[in-house]
Amino acid sequence: MDPILSYRDLRVWKVGMDIAERVYRLTKSFPRDELFGITSQLRRAAVSIPANIAEGYGRDSQGGYIQYLKVAQGSLKELETHLMLSARVDLAAENAVTPLLELCDHEGKMLATLITKVRASTVREDITEGYDAAPTDIQPYE
Repeated sequence: MDPILSYRDLRVWKVGMDIAERVYRLTKSFPRDELFGITSQLRRAAVSIPANIAEGYGRDSQGGYIQYLKVAQGSLKELETHLMLSARVDLAAENAVTPLLELCDHEGKMLATLITKVRASTVREDITEGYDAAPTDIQPYE
């Protein structure tokens, strides 16, 4: 495993960035009259995930890091809700939303694992050890 020198080395951040990119691509086809509605909500929630992971990483305390990881978890749940609603009201195809929801589930598991590691750690090196192991019940995201 490569050393973690920056938040950009965290797999959980990389997957968060992938989620945000996919949400932007998905919402490009949404009607213009939704630009300030669900399109904006989806994009804001998606961007908030990797942004809060990065901001938490930059905090000086374990508690600060955990706080921002929990905000990222909240944004992830908000994003999932907006994705499900966009499919229910036929703004997005179910087959476009389902893979994103699966990726969100994987991201949520990685966030939970990282929070557990941060809570149990006393130094930053301990935090990054094994943080991004893929859950055994889901295929790893490449």
